[in-house]
Amino acid sequence: MTSANPIESAAIVLYEGFDELDAIGPYEVFQNAAEAGADLDVALCTLEPADRVTASHGLVIEPDAAFDDLAADPDLVVVPGGGWNDGAEHGARAEVERGGLPDAIAERYRNGAAVASVCTGGMILAAAGVLDGRPATTHHGAIDDLYETAAEVIDARVVDDDDVLTAGGVTSGIDLALWLVERDLGTDTADTVAREMEYERRGEVYRAD
Repeated sequence: MTSANPIESAAIVLYEGFDELDAIGPYEVFQNAAEAGADLDVALCTLEPADRVTASHGLVIEPDAAFDDLAADPDLVVVPGGGWNDGAEHGARAEVERGGLPDAIAERYRNGAAVASVCTGGMILAAAGVLDGRPATTHHGAIDDLYETAAEVIDARVVDDDDVLTAGGVTSGIDLALWLVERDLGTDTADTVAREMEYERRGEVYRAD
């Protein structure tokens, strides 16, 4: 199984308070796919230029670039979650309230990028309007909030609606990334990456008609 228009570049968006595994899980999958021979570039980026970003459990990361400073527009933008229910100053809810990141995601989507979310990153996609009328999922702790949006809530670990993909909580981001590798770059590559990571894929992927 390969896509007619496979992804060749992915940008994973970081912001203060994002969940580490939401971002690093997909990042490692994509990097391993590239090392296995796939034509795929992946970058960790931020909305605005930043020397470093601190995640929800204290991990500090130096991003590769800001959105506007990437060498080329990515085919895929991945949005992690984190900090939706804890009332923190930083995290996904704070990004929704500020509005800048949802606006940037909406613009990238309008310009032709596919978008994917992990965990409560789905709430950022909802705020961007890209889930309106689309099947989607998020972390169980935010499902009630997702029901209050215009999304069609699906009980699945990964939901694939072509150019909009969402995944449930935390580790499901690895399943989402492996599914994208399988869908766009081939089953053999996905199986090679899963073996390298010693990861047993979980749950079925919901594919929209």
